Amino acid sequence: MAKARVGLIRVLTTDDPEVLNLHGNLIMDYFPGLEVVTRCISGHPRGVFDQVTEEQAWPKVVALAQEMAAEGLQAIIVSCAADPGVKQAREVVDVPVIGAGSSAAHVALSLSADVAALGITEDVPAVMAEVLGPALLAAGKPDGVETTVDLMSLQGKRAVLQAASELKLQGTQVLVLACTGMSTIGAAADIRRELNMNVVDPAIAAGLIAWYATQRG
Repeated sequence: MAKARVGLIRVLTTDDPEVLNLHGNLIMDYFPGLEVVTRCISGHPRGVFDQVTEEQAWPKVVALAQEMAAEGLQAIIVSCAADPGVKQAREVVDVPVIGAGSSAAHVALSLSADVAALGITEDVPAVMAEVLGPALLAAGKPDGVETTVDLMSLQGKRAVLQAASELKLQGTQVLVLACTGMSTIGAAADIRRELNMNVVDPAIAAGLIAWYATQRG
């Protein structure tokens, strides 16, 4: 059976093929029926981490989504928890456009009515908070982490575990990662191993929705 071809848009600008393709490779590991083609927008070496960078990024996301749809890709994932450009891209392309943030929030909500979010901003991305509603029990961010690049250091990884531990103490049943940079560093597996928590990874959640969206028959 032929694999479904899915486009993935990174909002972290990089020319390192290993970094670029990491989210796509992660999705293909979990969903071998998908072939993921990854590209990144330009001008964002630190990713998207606030309202300003989100506003700068979304038109670039839309343009890249249009290119990918024109090439025949069957669905498009925007691998950013803020879902920049997802709503706008849906208005101009004829294939499913899937945001990692909203995907992760929906998966978390399907698992528990008590959810905590761990991201890199003081506030949970608006698209995730809207989906979670009153199920959002608590939120946090790792100390010293301001951008997705900060997560890649040893100090950043330790800070993620510490923040997750603090959220667990607040009684959450499910932890949703509110930054796809945490997918890059494998934070979900680390948190599950160290803290024995249910964790929703945004890249994998988006892959799940993409797999579902591309099924035929």
